[in-house]
Amino acid sequence: MRELLREGIDHRALIRLAADHGVRPSLLDCLGELSWETVPENAKADLDHFRQRHLLKSLALAGELHRLAASLSARSIPFVAFKGPTLALALYGGLAGREYNDIDVIVPQRRIDDAEDVIASMGYASPQGDRTFRRTFLASQRQYAFTRADDGAAIDLHWGFCGAHVPFPVAPHEIWDDPPLLSVGGHDVPVLSVPNLALLLAGHGTKENWTQLKWVSDFARMVDRHRDLDWGSLHARAQGRGCGGAILLGCALAQELLDVTVPQALASRIADSDRVRKRAASMAETMRRGLPPPAQVEHFADLLLCDRTVDRVRGALKLAFTPTAGDYEAMRLPPALWNAYYASRPCRLAFRTVVRRA
Repeated sequence: MRELLREGIDHRALIRLAADHGVRPSLLDCLGELSWETVPENAKADLDHFRQRHLLKSLALAGELHRLAASLSARSIPFVAFKGPTLALALYGGLAGREYNDIDVIVPQRRIDDAEDVIASMGYASPQGDRTFRRTFLASQRQYAFTRADDGAAIDLHWGFCGAHVPFPVAPHEIWDDPPLLSVGGHDVPVLSVPNLALLLAGHGTKENWTQLKWVSDFARMVDRHRDLDWGSLHARAQGRGCGGAILLGCALAQELLDVTVPQALASRIADSDRVRKRAASMAETMRRGLPPPAQVEHFADLLLCDRTVDRVRGALKLAFTPTAGDYEAMRLPPALWNAYYASRPCRLAFRTVVRRA
């Protein structure tokens, strides 16, 4: 880093890239360790301003997590918090050690309506329409978003870790048996176990096409800090769910981009997988060159999770015939005609594909 800074660097571009990839806290740490050598005052001021705003936001979200946890517990609604403040504490050592903008919690599917009521009682509303609209156009993604108008605080309410059209390395039913507690500002909050968190990070990064360095960093820290995990068993679990490649791809990218040694139990499996190695090399090159990720159509990138062709085909067909909010925005029909979207959606997707290729 010191050599790169001394050779000369576009600090504005550096800060912009760090923001795009969600890694400004790590950049701040690195530049601070180098005594801000060669960094112009205006660039340092911009990063210091971000640090202050991010710390305040992190503290505010931690407070909201306390309120949400207390409210859900008062209604006897089981829940587990993941990502957000809990991931920052677990992997980065502090609430402000990682960039995030919302709180993520998962509850059993049978308690979704009750959890929505709790969140509404805290002053949140969904920007995704009313309950009927969400059930029709968004339920297949198994998560709803809620925001509060006065301060912009946001909660993502999940009952699954991915859409219904693809497999995922960890299933919701695997997390409810005695989840560990993490102290967040002096309050214990149920979180994912370390093995389940490792599976989640691999699956989430792959689902998002690993387009942000933040997600690679999350998984790299998990690998680096938990060498004692039985990575062979974790891969077998994910493989049994049809997405073992997500674990291998996460490890390959962590090594390619952040020089984190692949767990010994997985090294030979990565070496033997042309698909994983080629995909990791392509993703790393795209990131190094600052290129935008390939354009994707409404969650079709999620199909990267699938190890098997049959699952990719099945997932693509589900996506092709499941109406989304995008279909409603393209052609607003009254509720009595919403079933028509099942027929119109494949035509809309086909038209968009033709236009994009033209």
